[in-house]
Amino acid sequence: MFCGPDNFEKTSTSQCSVCGRHSELFDLPDRPEKYCLACSADIATSILLTTEIDSATLCGQDASRLAAEFAELSTRLLARSQSA
Repeated sequence: MFCGPDNFEKTSTSQCSVCGRHSELFDLPDRPEKYCLACSADIATSILLTTEIDSATLCGQDASRLAAEFAELSTRLLARSQSA
């Protein structure tokens, strides 16, 4: 294993935790699962969106656009996982 861009550890010994694809896999900080490039980007985005939705909600701001983006992302991840 070695660290790649943004200190994500890379390994290619198993399959993606979301889509099941056998490809180069990436670790995300504080996550035990390993993901392919596409899934790791979507998981990282979902983590960020969740944080932003929570922050906006706590500040009393409208988070509907962020929630809609999160719903689209979730649908894409679900479709990818079901096609595995």
